[in-house]
Amino acid sequence: MGTSKFEIADYLDSKEMIAEYLNTVLEDGDNSDIINAIGHVAKAIGMTKIAEETGLSRPSLYKALSDGAKPQFATIMKVLKAIGGQIQVNPTSV
Repeated sequence: MGTSKFEIADYLDSKEMIAEYLNTVLEDGDNSDIINAIGHVAKAIGMTKIAEETGLSRPSLYKALSDGAKPQFATIMKVLKAIGGQIQVNPTSV
């Protein structure tokens, strides 16, 4: 019996789970982690659907959201909107 690779996208099956995942990564992760997390959510929803909603091609999305990528902020905002997310700023205690 072989083992299969863990895919977080398989577990992102509700808006609440997606929001919790992204908020955790935003709180604890770095730029690369956040881009990867957005990519996981896009895969969970469906890259074709995200491509249609953003106007970007599937290959460009895969490239922009791949490990080590440095996508433009506009691309991240388009993808966030397509996955039903938004950026919110809250004050922090210093």
